[in-house]
Amino acid sequence: MADLFDQGDDGKPAAAGSDQPRPLADRLRPASLDEVIGQRALLGPGGSLRVLLEAGRLPSLILWGPPGVGKTTIARLLADATDMAFVQISAIFTGVAELRQVFEAARLRRRQGRGTLLFVDEIHRFNKAQQDGFLPHMEDGTIVLVGATTENPSFELNAALLSRAQVLVLNRLDETALERLLERAEAELGRLPLMPEARAALIAMADGDGRALLNLVEQIGRPEAPLDAGALAQRLSRRAPKYDKTGDEHYNLISALHKSVRGSDPDAALYWLARMLNGGEDPRYLARRITRMAVEDIGLADPAAARLCLDAWAIYERLGSPEGELALAEAVIYLALAPKSNAAYTAFRAAGEAARRHGSEPPPRHILNAPTRLMKEQGYGAGYQYDHDAEAGFSGQNYFPDSMKRMAFYTPRERGQERELKKRLDYFTRLRAQRQANS
Repeated sequence: MADLFDQGDDGKPAAAGSDQPRPLADRLRPASLDEVIGQRALLGPGGSLRVLLEAGRLPSLILWGPPGVGKTTIARLLADATDMAFVQISAIFTGVAELRQVFEAARLRRRQGRGTLLFVDEIHRFNKAQQDGFLPHMEDGTIVLVGATTENPSFELNAALLSRAQVLVLNRLDETALERLLERAEAELGRLPLMPEARAALIAMADGDGRALLNLVEQIGRPEAPLDAGALAQRLSRRAPKYDKTGDEHYNLISALHKSVRGSDPDAALYWLARMLNGGEDPRYLARRITRMAVEDIGLADPAAARLCLDAWAIYERLGSPEGELALAEAVIYLALAPKSNAAYTAFRAAGEAARRHGSEPPPRHILNAPTRLMKEQGYGAGYQYDHDAEAGFSGQNYFPDSMKRMAFYTPRERGQERELKKRLDYFTRLRAQRQANS
């Protein structure tokens, strides 16, 4: 519980000895909100957080963003900007007893005329009942809660907490922001011994995480000669790609892959496929989702697409990784370049809605079988026209319930093989109208 007990009302940790140098990330921690890198949408002129500060009262906040983008730093600087005591806890290590102490200390400060900004790291780790424990202290002004989370608050935080806090989204640091951070590190340490391609590789290794970038800088040390990209990779332990196979990143990346396929961009689709495979995603999950894309977004515009996906799935099952992954990549390319139609998908959804509305309606009697004399006497099968005996092999009879008006669900697109299906549908529609006119 060092975070809870080893800091005073100024929010700064107590001295821990001078024999251990401070980490570079701590030495370069911004001293004001103006020094925060990469969050212009929040802290730039007219940014949402700037507007809140200028209004003169800081509400409780949820800072949602990936690791290493400044959530803790921003919380500390908000406490400084509003002259509140900064208290930091982690949901991973803090229990009910410690929270009670935090709230009691905050009430004491309030009586003494000073507010408390309570920063809760990994707030999504608290269960829903624990989250409810913050509510009365937020409502009566004992604390201003600033929670940090890497997970989607809509799924991980309860509605009562979200209704009392404003969610602010922090973005991963782009290359420009990481370059600025690298320049600050060089101002602190001196020029880094990196060739231009190694410098670009270092920024790529950081993967949008400022803290990771500074940790990598410390690992470089002071080699005798400048490093190229290959020497840099050997010197640094390569960071695993950030990918949570059960969290937001999982759903974000599969959505990106699906939409790239739907948007007929094979290059982007391959990129997202590679990102997921590199992150350790189960290729069988990808095979299933790729097959779904064929059914949902290509459909009858190219019926071969679904068969190709099933073949790719079977090839992966036989070959495994990494050889079988090529079959999945080929399927993704084919889907991205195939003609697109969701006509069957939307038709089936519309038919499902109609079935829910008219779910108790029986079929018309003329299309019911009559295996018994009683059923024949009831009119089952009476008047049924055998389509093979009709002109053009089409009787034009009604097959909907008698109480329902005929409905049109399927509207094929003028794309791929659906062009031919549309011609056939239009042909049968004209014949049906003729039969009805002549009846």
